[in-house]
Amino acid sequence: MNLNWMAWTKPTAIFFITIFCILVIMTLWERKSPGGNPRIGVLRFETTRGDRLFVTLLGSAYIHIIWLALFASLSLWWAFGIACIYGICVFKWV
Repeated sequence: MNLNWMAWTKPTAIFFITIFCILVIMTLWERKSPGGNPRIGVLRFETTRGDRLFVTLLGSAYIHIIWLALFASLSLWWAFGIACIYGICVFKWV
């Protein structure tokens, strides 16, 4: 199958493989400890691990988009670092 039109670069492949691995890990975690550990955090409504993962992925996408819009000349590793800190905060407090 010819996938050249999709512009599969090494970073793109790593990105999607990472997302896939996160989903597999979350699935295994859910099978080991069902229920998702629901809790009420700073958003004042009940969230599960899956909800927090979704908020983390969505927020990380926005962090990278804003980074590209404001600091296109700087390395994306800074945005990645900020997104990782954001993800840790989401899983801890949301």
